[in-house]
Amino acid sequence: MADDEQLQQKRALRAEIRERRQLLSPAQREAAADGIATQLGALVSALDARSVSCFLSTVTEPGTRQFVAAAVDRGIRVLLPVTRTDGLLDWAVATASGEITEGMFGLPEPTGDVLGPIAVDEVDLMIIPAAAVDRSGTRLGWGRGYFDKTIGSMQSRPPVYAVIYDSEVFDSLPREVHDQPVDGIVTPTRTITLASSRN
Repeated sequence: MADDEQLQQKRALRAEIRERRQLLSPAQREAAADGIATQLGALVSALDARSVSCFLSTVTEPGTRQFVAAAVDRGIRVLLPVTRTDGLLDWAVATASGEITEGMFGLPEPTGDVLGPIAVDEVDLMIIPAAAVDRSGTRLGWGRGYFDKTIGSMQSRPPVYAVIYDSEVFDSLPREVHDQPVDGIVTPTRTITLASSRN
């Protein structure tokens, strides 16, 4: 498949997913956030993760904030991403007060002390956003490349799980050279650990 054809396909898929997410009711969003908190809590326990990176969900994303608050309460160190103009991510440690500001692209970001990009090298588990994921581990992001760059530059990467809605698990997605695969998928109803996707 030609590169521009893949780009068009990705753009169309993102638009379709964005539209579907916007149609969810507040009750559906709340139920999804409860499910995500349960699934992620169980995943952290299963992996015995003491330090994780996660993202602060926007209104349309499956909710992660409940999980972040619960993890901090459990004494787990949670790193939250802070966007930079150079395409890399800084990180800040989530706190019980959980103060949030608006970062680049209008994304919610923590207000704490900022750590550099390599802070994430120490986590036991990465939890990242996605628009969709297929069964081979190909992740469709939102096109900015922050997480692909971060994962691609890590010296030893931990398990990486993407958070999406149930309807966003695909059989196959377009994949480009720079697209970093994920090791698993977390939805409001299940956690799927994929066969080795790091080809």
